[in-house]
Amino acid sequence: MRYVDGFVLPVPEQNLKTYRSIAQKAGKIWKEHGALEYVEAVGDDLDTQMGASFVKTIKLKPGEVALFSFIVYKSRADRDKVNAKVISDPRMKKIMENSSMPFELKRMVYGGFKTIVDL
Repeated sequence: MRYVDGFVLPVPEQNLKTYRSIAQKAGKIWKEHGALEYVEAVGDDLDTQMGASFVKTIKLKPGEVALFSFIVYKSRADRDKVNAKVISDPRMKKIMENSSMPFELKRMVYGGFKTIVDL
């Protein structure tokens, strides 16, 4: 079964262009190393009455937007191999060294997920 890394994070609107630029470069590297999909999506309809909202969960502040992102892999073992390659890729190291983090890392929600339905 395919495996998914999922992320939800707050990004100041003023940093969205920078975040997108970094994500586009990083996404290409992930795909080159074997990720099946790499998706970054910005919140659009987050005023929900159902469940816990992204806004409350990541403590979204005025002037910030929520991003929902995921990377899909063939399996968890493949994810571990792909991520090891990404981490050691000199292009990724260069991106991280040359870019200041455009969001607060401590407020990011992250996890790896086994798929149970994949249509």
